Amino acid sequence: MADEESKEDNKEEKKKSNKLLMIIIITVLVLIIIGGAIVTILLLNEDEKEVAVQQSTSQSQQQNTSYRATRDANDEVSRKLSEIGILYPLDTFTVNLKSDAGRRYLKATITLELNGKELSVELDNKSPVIRDRIIRILTSKTLEEISSKKGKQKVSEQIVDTLNSMITDGNVKSVYFTEFVIQ
Repeated sequence: MADEESKEDNKEEKKKSNKLLMIIIITVLVLIIIGGAIVTILLLNEDEKEVAVQQSTSQSQQQNTSYRATRDANDEVSRKLSEIGILYPLDTFTVNLKSDAGRRYLKATITLELNGKELSVELDNKSPVIRDRIIRILTSKTLEEISSKKGKQKVSEQIVDTLNSMITDGNVKSVYFTEFVIQ
């Protein structure tokens, strides 16, 4: 008789331990699902913010498809088209912008305003170096830095300063962005 009671006690203990094990497993699964849902929601909110920034940026770019950057804002207003010097077009630059996600890129076409004709020969000879320096400048910028008008002006000033420090036959007066697309 004692054997039957101990067998029944063992069966009851096994049932209780099986039930407890099932409860623990279900609780862990529910916690994993909740954690996954929270992570998904946070990532979607971050993506929505990026989309909103991208849409506002693309709207401002559509309104201003061509942007001319100069050193002095007053000089920009007072200059006439006839006063613009020799223009030296560069190839299109497509670069990744500096960001944590690494998902933004910039496509920009740049034209340089030169001080003299002799400078175009020097720029032709130093073309790879010039492209390298401009690429380094553009890739060091974040979306926030280049989205505004002031940001574009700072980039153009940085390009002018960098190029003028490299060349000897004249100088670059100004930088014109003839295409500026951020995606």
